[in-house]
Amino acid sequence: MTIMPAKSSPAIARPKRSPPVLICGKCLSKIDGGKKLKQAMKAELKHAAAAQGGKRPKLVTTGCLGICPKRAVVTASAATLGRGEYVLVEDRKETGEAVRVLIEE
Repeated sequence: MTIMPAKSSPAIARPKRSPPVLICGKCLSKIDGGKKLKQAMKAELKHAAAAQGGKRPKLVTTGCLGICPKRAVVTASAATLGRGEYVLVEDRKETGEAVRVLIEE
């Protein structure tokens, strides 16, 4: 009988960048000005990161997150998912407040 050696534990990496912010690609394609909303969100993340003195979180476009509001885009981050919350953004004017909620710890 052959005894398998014990598996080593997985390596853990701690990036210098903040955790990513997720944005629903399906919602972006459904609303008017989805591309501009994504650009505004990216810019707000950059400004927030500069104010905190770090790198901006990546804005990752995902598939459907399963909420599907009528006229909004679903976003989430590690902080909001940890609280069981999603942030709904209706237009570019709301991106500043949305980013504040998404990156607060």
